[in-house]
Amino acid sequence: MNGAQALFKALTDAGLDTCFANPGTSEMHLVYEIGRTPGVRAVLCLQENTVTGAADGYARMAGKPAFTLLHVGSGFANGIANLHNAGRASTPMVNVVGANATYHQPNFCEHELINGRLADLARPVSHWTQEARNASELGLLAAQAAQHARMGSGKLCTLIAPTDCQWDPALAPPAPLPAPERPTVAREVIEDVAALLGNGKKTALLLGSHALHGEGLELAGRIAARTGVDLLGEMWIARLARGEGRVPVRIVPYLREHAAFFLQGYEQLILLGAQLPMSTFAYHGAPLNKVPATCQVTTFATVDHDLQAALQGLAGAVDAPAQPAVRTARAVASAPTGALTADAIGQSLCLLMPEDAILVNDGATCSPPIVNRTAGAPAHDYLDGSRGGALGGGLPLALGAAIACPDRKTILLQGDGSGMYASQALWSMARERTDVVVIVLRNDNYAILEVELARVREQDANDKMLSMMHLDDPALDWVKLAEGHGVAATRATTAEEFHAQLESALGQRGPRLIEAKVTDSIAPFVAMIRGAR
Repeated sequence: MNGAQALFKALTDAGLDTCFANPGTSEMHLVYEIGRTPGVRAVLCLQENTVTGAADGYARMAGKPAFTLLHVGSGFANGIANLHNAGRASTPMVNVVGANATYHQPNFCEHELINGRLADLARPVSHWTQEARNASELGLLAAQAAQHARMGSGKLCTLIAPTDCQWDPALAPPAPLPAPERPTVAREVIEDVAALLGNGKKTALLLGSHALHGEGLELAGRIAARTGVDLLGEMWIARLARGEGRVPVRIVPYLREHAAFFLQGYEQLILLGAQLPMSTFAYHGAPLNKVPATCQVTTFATVDHDLQAALQGLAGAVDAPAQPAVRTARAVASAPTGALTADAIGQSLCLLMPEDAILVNDGATCSPPIVNRTAGAPAHDYLDGSRGGALGGGLPLALGAAIACPDRKTILLQGDGSGMYASQALWSMARERTDVVVIVLRNDNYAILEVELARVREQDANDKMLSMMHLDDPALDWVKLAEGHGVAATRATTAEEFHAQLESALGQRGPRLIEAKVTDSIAPFVAMIRGAR
């Protein structure tokens, strides 16, 4: 056995069977052994940010980590944006990064970083980082990475594999290491939170991570049925079970102005696997905290705790009923007509979305009306493509989700500007025959930046400012882009055209892309921001 074989034996023994890869010279021994390792699916991606984003989407839906294969420091750097998103989503992942042989690294060849080591680059976006020093250690570290990735709600692990550690003889790796036990919330804390829920004050339970789907969300619904607490979801949702029959959850808005109005009146906010709602950015003279100063904030459990056990304990403490009292009803929808607005797209999705679909949102300013309209669609899972605020997560996330759940339809709401960050994912969607419908919300604009510019300017934006936000000179042609990557595509300019094209796309195995030329204007948001200054 050599080091590469030991590495893959450790990973596959731990149940990791899907690899998203963009390999280079220093990973050829690993590529060779992947080809000889039964039961491992290798998914080639044409850019590293697609690799890491797809591994994120896969783990969110599969409930277990994938592993990536990346090439030296520069390749790893290309994937950092979506690693950041994955880390903020508490996604379990194992990154395997090739490196020069241990004895060659001091020669400072081209792939060595100019001021530091690969491990130094990996640590800010990894919960666990190790570099193998010999072939036997490579297998041992792989077993440790697979174990550590399952800590808490999920951890990012990066294992650096120098080439000599891949080809040298190695001892067999250890047996799979047991998944770490999550810390549990103390009984006293559960009793204190139960008392808060019974004191008669207007209270919200802010949910994150695994509390937003599966048994966690059902338990939260039962607690709400007994206590009357409002169930809220953190702003960027890693995964939310929503739609008909699901326990309803209201999402804290992104814009500070909207969030302040949304949260006003609450006297108590209890955090469960969620962070305190803060403004994403600081603005001159503006408050940072979205929560009213008069609202008491209590942390019940963090993402590292056993959230389901915490909810079970709280359900028992408040004597919750066996079922939630409120479930989302199926919304009445009809086919839209006229102008192609985001609301019209939401109408069509609410009417046509199949049961058990996966809805991925990377639609930026166009998406809120669509998300609102689909709250009463058939039951589905919802993933946010910008969990960490880094643009470009949508297409890779949808790719990974579709590979994790091949029997479910994946639907992606994709902004046109952010879609260009990882458009290479279309090629992998076609190559892997994924069942994805991509809806590009084309407004020829980085619209969110116009909103942000309104916060800092004294007068109207001039042409030079707007030139850094507008995408219409030249205009992007998403139909040609998709077809050039092997994905069938159409263009819709009216609500009727979009509805017909969506119905056709959902009726076939994907991938398919619809370029939706939306008419929504960012002007109302800009006016609101300027009026508040």
